[in-house]
Amino acid sequence: MSLVVLTIAFFVWLFLAGEWTAVERKRLYAILALFLAATLFWSEFEQAGSTLNLFADRATRTSILGWEFPSGYFQSLQPLFIITLAPVFAWIWIRLGTRQPSSPAKFALGLIFVGSGFAILVVAAQLAGNGVKVSPWWLVITYLLHTLGELSLSPVGMSAFTKLAPARVAGLMMGVFYLAIAGGNFIGGRLASLYGSMPLPQLFGLIAGVGIGGGLIMFALTPPIKRLMGDVN
Repeated sequence: MSLVVLTIAFFVWLFLAGEWTAVERKRLYAILALFLAATLFWSEFEQAGSTLNLFADRATRTSILGWEFPSGYFQSLQPLFIITLAPVFAWIWIRLGTRQPSSPAKFALGLIFVGSGFAILVVAAQLAGNGVKVSPWWLVITYLLHTLGELSLSPVGMSAFTKLAPARVAGLMMGVFYLAIAGGNFIGGRLASLYGSMPLPQLFGLIAGVGIGGGLIMFALTPPIKRLMGDVN
């Protein structure tokens, strides 16, 4: 809880303490919007080390074509997808050039992808409701969607924070991006504590709804956020 209090206190100080120009103040509001979106994203993405691990261990069949493997092997999927898909994303953004989505739109895509990963698990959790272990492909698809979300949001995150930051606090704003990751991990831990205390389809549905809903809201707010950002994409 102290992390939440310190985060709120930091942003209150940020907006009240600095003698910002009109342009700088607008960009700080844009940073706040991106910060909230990033925090929400990381709160769901970082379920990989808790909720998804538990689902892999307790409700997922850990065998493919007769090959048995530890449930921890699922943790290797995201790094594998990152290595495979990062060049593809880089090619897409370069190919699109000035037509590529803006930073707020990429944040929105990240949220929708991560929420969609949990939407997939709603069905898997229902199938596993009677103690039946489900196919490992449910988690493979989930991790793939989460990786697509990470590649949409994470590479542009720190770049956007740094470009938007007033020059005299540019280094501080880099730290703010990591503060979003820390806040997301804190919230993610709270969500993980609900595992076992509520039906899994309900838990995964809640997380999916918040992620996808947050992404849709971010899409709707993209035009005003872009106006706040000015000439920074």
